[in-house]
Order: sequence, then C-alpha cells, then structure tokens
Amino acid sequence: MENRKNDLITTIEASMEEFSKGQKLIANYIINHYDKAAFMTAARLGEEVGVSESTVVRFACEIGFDGYPKLQRVLRELIKTKLTSVQRMEVSSNRIDQSNVIKSVLLSDMDKIKTTLEEIDPIAFDNIVESILKANKIYILGVRSSAPLASFLGFYFNLIFNNVRLVHTTSVSEMFEQIIYASEGDVMIGISFPRYSKRTINAMKYGRSQGATVIAITDSEESPLAENANHVITARSDMASFVDSLVAPLSVINALIAAIGMRRKEHVYKTFENLEKIWDEYGVYEKNDKTF
Repeated sequence: MENRKNDLITTIEASMEEFSKGQKLIANYIINHYDKAAFMTAARLGEEVGVSESTVVRFACEIGFDGYPKLQRVLRELIKTKLTSVQRMEVSSNRIDQSNVIKSVLLSDMDKIKTTLEEIDPIAFDNIVESILKANKIYILGVRSSAPLASFLGFYFNLIFNNVRLVHTTSVSEMFEQIIYASEGDVMIGISFPRYSKRTINAMKYGRSQGATVIAITDSEESPLAENANHVITARSDMASFVDSLVAPLSVINALIAAIGMRRKEHVYKTFENLEKIWDEYGVYEKNDKTF
C-alpha cells in the first residue's frame, strides 16, 4: 500500500496512452485535483468530468484497484502528507456545512469514532497493554498537534506508574537528549497524525535500534510511524478543516489508560486515596461545600 500510495500519480501518468477518452478525463482530473477527488463519490467524480459512474469504477479497476473505494482510500492517504494547511482549508470548505458548522464537525467526529471502533485490532490493543505493564521505563513522545495527546497520556500514566517520562521538546537534539538511555526492557510510545512529525519518527527509529519496544499511536498501518514500531494501534483522524480531528485518537488513548488502570486497580486506588488527602490539605480543588 505504501508504494502504491507514493506511486499512484506516476502510475496514472504512465498509463495515459492506454486509457479511453473517458478514462483520460478522469486521469487528468485526479492528477490535477487529487485533493478534491479524494472526497468525491464515483458518481460525483463522473459528473464533474462528464462520464458515467460506471466509467469511474472501471477506471479504478484498470489501474489495479479492487473497486473505486480502494482508489479513494489511497488518494486520501496521499493528501495527508501532500497538502499544505492552505490547501486543506480549501478542500474542507466544500465538506463542511457552513450554515451549521458545529453539527457538521461533531457528526464527522462521531463517524471517526465509529470507524475506529470497527477497524481497531483488539489483539494489538491487548499486546500494547501487556508491553506497557512490563516496561522498565515508559517514554511518551508527541509534538506539535499531537503534544496534547502525549500530555494527556503522560498525566494519567504518572498516576499509575513511577517510571514515566513525557518527552518535552522544541528541537531534535532535545528529544534525543531525553531518550538517550532508552534500552531493552523499556517502552517508547510515539504519537503522531498527519502531517507526521519527523522528530517523532526519528526518535522511534532510535528507540527501536536501542532495543526498546516501540508502540505507535497513529492513523493507519501505512503511517511512517508504523514502519518503526513493534506494535501499532490506529485511530481515524481525517481532516475536518485545516486541522485534523483528534477526537478518535484521544478516545483510544482514554481506553488504553482505562485498560491499564483496571489491571493495576489496587495500586491506582491507593494512589488516589493518598492524593485526595493531599488535595484536601493543600486546597487543590474547589469544593462545593459553602454555607449560604
């Protein structure tokens, strides 16, 4: 899939002479407007270029795909790494109901969670839980838009474990300085979604070369993070506008925290019992016990 994704446009261009007149219209549209084609149904694409829906479906088969949805999926993978933020805004503006943005975005997020649930591999999830529970040290990596996800995971893991390092970084050198002692028996969790962070990818490569068990939390098995991971768990993050939705990834991370918390239930209970006393003593949280 990865090679097909990278070579799709080249493949279409190389086959241009063999296409029928209608297929050439489709091919030229995809080459010049793959960002828009990725979100069009076969019927809509056919209407756009002036051919039938069946011609679009046959075109997908002609270039080696088992139906139009498979071609569309590869196009969507392609735009994740190719589109700039400006281009993403242009594409998304045609997909969001501007008269009711909140409904459009929330329904889209609900669909991403539903798709994530359908596609997630429960065995891979369980293997990740086991690896984390056995780890000598846990490194959590997530920068740029994935930093809040890493921070959320790190916050709760610090309540469960005493061996967690949330890697804070603004540069490549700082990241490597914080993971330099990663070794066999450790776990490194890398989190990144399109557009993928090179810093996170390179740090994961380093961690694996040192013998650490590397876990990727990303959007697909074709993600560059997956190439450098021992275990992969995926969550949908298709773009809603110039940013990607991270609702499904956060939900998967929440499930990971809950699963590990249940496995260390007694320890977590004692931790929170002690924390409640500390929070009360130092007034960490506002209490609704005022007398009126």
